[in-house]
Amino acid sequence: MDASTIHYVAAGLFAFALIHTFAAKSIEKLSLRYPRHGGMFHLLGEVEVVFGFWAALLIAAMALIAGGESALSYAESRNYTEPLFVFVVMVVAASRPIPLAMMQTVDAMARVLPMRDATARVWLGLALVPLAGSLITEPAAMTIAALMLRAQVFRAGVPERLKYAALGVLFVNISVGGTLTSYAAPPVLMVAQAWGWDTAFMAATFGWKAAIALLINASAITYLLREYVNTAPPIAVHGRERAPIPLLVTVIHVIFLAGVVVFAHHPVVFLALFLFFIGYTQAYPAAQNPLIIKEALLVGFFLGGLVVLGGMQQWWLQPIVSSLAPAALFISALGLTAITDNAALTYLGSLIVGMSDEAKYMLMAGAVAGGGLTVIANAPNPAGVALLRRGFEHEAVGMGSLLLGALPPTVVAGGLLFLL
Repeated sequence: MDASTIHYVAAGLFAFALIHTFAAKSIEKLSLRYPRHGGMFHLLGEVEVVFGFWAALLIAAMALIAGGESALSYAESRNYTEPLFVFVVMVVAASRPIPLAMMQTVDAMARVLPMRDATARVWLGLALVPLAGSLITEPAAMTIAALMLRAQVFRAGVPERLKYAALGVLFVNISVGGTLTSYAAPPVLMVAQAWGWDTAFMAATFGWKAAIALLINASAITYLLREYVNTAPPIAVHGRERAPIPLLVTVIHVIFLAGVVVFAHHPVVFLALFLFFIGYTQAYPAAQNPLIIKEALLVGFFLGGLVVLGGMQQWWLQPIVSSLAPAALFISALGLTAITDNAALTYLGSLIVGMSDEAKYMLMAGAVAGGGLTVIANAPNPAGVALLRRGFEHEAVGMGSLLLGALPPTVVAGGLLFLL
């Protein structure tokens, strides 16, 4: 294979995928304008389809340039553990007993906070749940938070600008909220072993700063939303129209979720657990909602495409990361995270020999602070979009509007991580 040729082709396709991501909402509108081809426009307007579509074109281009065997060899050499894990943890975390148990916990805490219950629930959904992501992983936290918030915030009657601001806060808070431990946030996971960063180090170096930023962001957007969330119908938020779930059922679901999290690096094990979980939910359907298989598969497809396309971007990303001073590295990492998965960015950093401790910190700080700017910036973001997009105009999330909504919380998180 002509390495330089395929690298340039891969970079060009990656650029087209980014443009497609930002244009997805406009493409979705074409399905209404041209109903004869509405199905195709709707498919190409799905944000979760974008990177899988362009990754398929990359494999086809490789086959034309270097032959089918080389293309298959590259596709099979990629590590798809993260897409598989996000798919499984989304389905398990969204099963009815898990969000309902979290909502009940939030309810109990909301009653003791000095604000109206509905407002308190929104604040806790944007603050407590992202922090819990450090224990249950960021994808699981994103799934639970989205399910909790969509009936109160991401619904008709709430101004679009506030919904995008809330989505930006949710994405940024999830990204920084997983830094209290060494295993929950994908960008941390990529470097923890290589750099010797354990949970105690993460909590002392990143976690407390991230928690302050998270609380500021959640408080600010909750204040702006206060007059809208108080009118949300409580029955839609809590799902109390159905019979209570037995404690044993909830415990079993928590055990399944814990098992998936513990074996996050072992796809054979967590996929086996997932198959047992599917069987269990079929055996006891009364305690279940329909599993979100479709939404989770779309997110897995998105991340799998990112793995394929992102694997060919090292040739231009790594020289940028390795040549910068720490302060410039922070700014560059924050910006680059918007156009490439932050876990891929920190992984490239882990390959650089002789990085100083300050440079490592700045790379990680920029990567997690910028994790809410776009859908591709952080692995859990596509899950949030898949679960919340129906609450937006035309049932599509505009990438430009998301970027604008995420800028203020990104400045808060980045400022605290850089200055403290």
